[in-house]
Amino acid sequence: MTEKRLAAGQLNYPGIGSTEHGRTPEGYASVMSRTYIGKGTATYLRVANGILTWELQKRSGLNVRTESGHVVPGARIVSGFGVGPFRLNAPCEVVWVRRPWTGEGPQSAGFGYGTLPGHPVRGEESFEVEIDAQESVFLKVTAFSKPSNWLYRVGGVVGRAAQRYITSRYIEGARQLAADEI
Repeated sequence: MTEKRLAAGQLNYPGIGSTEHGRTPEGYASVMSRTYIGKGTATYLRVANGILTWELQKRSGLNVRTESGHVVPGARIVSGFGVGPFRLNAPCEVVWVRRPWTGEGPQSAGFGYGTLPGHPVRGEESFEVEIDAQESVFLKVTAFSKPSNWLYRVGGVVGRAAQRYITSRYIEGARQLAADEI
C-alpha cells in the first residue's frame, strides 16, 4: 500500500542540505539574517522547541499543514498565506535537523527544508537558534533560491520584498517564543 504524501514530487534544486553548511549552489541568490532575541539557556530552549514543532512558522502568520507535529528529516509541510483563490502555497521537505543537546556552551538547533514542485521558488531555507558562550541567543534564517518559473521571475522585486517581509515575521515569532514562559 502506497502512503499518500501531503505534497507530491521530489526536491527540485541542487545542493540539498547546503543551508546547514553555508554553501550556496551556483546561480542561486542567498540571504542570511542573524538577529539577537534574548539571553539564557531557558530562552534558547523555548525558541528551539518552537522551531522544532513548527510554531515559528505558525507565529509568523503562515497557515501550516504538515505530516508530523515535530520537525523530522523527510517530513513534508505546505505553508501558505493569502485567502481562497489568492492563497499562495509553498510545499517543502525537511532535509536536515539539529536538536539541542544537554550541557553548557555554544550550540545551535534548528532545521532546513527544501522546495518541492508547486513552490514559487526553488531552493532551501533554514531556521536556527544559536546560543553563544555569553548566553546570548540569536535567530538565524538562511536561504538560497531562484524563481521556479517565468511568472515568478517577472515578479522578482515583489518576491524579494515578500522574502524580507516573511523573514521579519520569523524574527517576530522567535521573539514571541523567547518571551513565553515555560
